[in-house]
Amino acid sequence: MSLLNTMRHQADRAGRGIRQAFRAIAARNNHSGAQIGVEMEGLAGERVSGELMQHYGFTSAPLAGAEFVVLPLGGSTKHSVVVATADGRYRLPLVDGEVALYTDEGDCIHLKRGRLIEVVTDTLVVRAKTKVLLDTPLVEATGDIQDKVRAMQADRELYNSHVHGSGPKATPQQ
Repeated sequence: MSLLNTMRHQADRAGRGIRQAFRAIAARNNHSGAQIGVEMEGLAGERVSGELMQHYGFTSAPLAGAEFVVLPLGGSTKHSVVVATADGRYRLPLVDGEVALYTDEGDCIHLKRGRLIEVVTDTLVVRAKTKVLLDTPLVEATGDIQDKVRAMQADRELYNSHVHGSGPKATPQQ
């Protein structure tokens, strides 16, 4: 056997003892610490614990049944890190180039083709400490706009019934 073949044989034998990246199914999460701990089941049925790594500024809590791609650091499942998650049960259908954030309840922020951003939810709350600026030539609403004083419909009725007396310096009669 040549030196090269001997080296390949030894590398293959050593590699068989190191766990490679694998797919797993989420069982449950632990959100009590700085990192999200996960319990999962490998495709061969083994139970594995690890941590869910996520990109800075983005966080999620995958449901049981979500799919993971797991890297066993150092080749051992004793320190496994989930580097990707997916859950096809709730994934939105997208067109090439689109991006979306979504939940299992159907809420989503969908960045669509044609420079359209669609937000779908039951209630949208915007919290701004200083102000909300809408830099646009037009704001439309399909329903009423209500402030803490009265509804927009009440303003319409007040405006529509507003009359002045006759003469150039007439004052409103309401």
